[in-house]
Amino acid sequence: MSKYHSVFEIIGAVMIGPSSSHTAGAVRIGQIAAKVYGGLAQKAKITFYGSFAHTYKGHGTDVAIIAGILGMETYDSRIPYAYREAEKSNLEIEIEENFDPVQFPNTAKVELSGSLDSTSIIGVSVGGGTIQILKINGFECHITGENPAVLVFHYDVKGRIAAVTNVIAENEINVSHLEVSRQEKGKIALMIFQTDEPMPDEVLNKLRSIHEITRVVQVKTE
Repeated sequence: MSKYHSVFEIIGAVMIGPSSSHTAGAVRIGQIAAKVYGGLAQKAKITFYGSFAHTYKGHGTDVAIIAGILGMETYDSRIPYAYREAEKSNLEIEIEENFDPVQFPNTAKVELSGSLDSTSIIGVSVGGGTIQILKINGFECHITGENPAVLVFHYDVKGRIAAVTNVIAENEINVSHLEVSRQEKGKIALMIFQTDEPMPDEVLNKLRSIHEITRVVQVKTE
């Protein structure tokens, strides 16, 4: 069976750059990191693993991730000048290479910090501009960015999952995928709802008002 799910994964995304894996996918990893962070970061640390670590300079993968962090789309003509745009935005960039063995060759870790709570994501570019986010702030997950995903950070206490799913059901939101991850019993956990359509702001605000919910973020790449 083919690893591709649509013809667009074979053709790849409309993009600036030499490779959909190393450019379009990398832009989308940066986009999701920025959306999870929730604002303009002051520092971005990017660690490349696998083939990314060997080829990012020649393929401009660092430039692409920085462009995504700055909110650029895959077809933005400013992508080649992302370092310059980062300087204009007072975004400090740190790049690291890690040659330890990894499961996926095109893997990058993006850590954003500044005036908001720090964010860390690990993402993989799997070809044709398609990505998978494997970890968010240490929580395991499986996000592609193709469909809207709502991230609900909450304390791991009884009844939180029911409270959140009740709001979603009451507002007739169709959920295509649900996952829950925690690192330690009773501490912060993460619910992720992937939906067919973006969740309206009024529903997101209802979720934010639930007791023991610490943060709600909706992410989707373009």
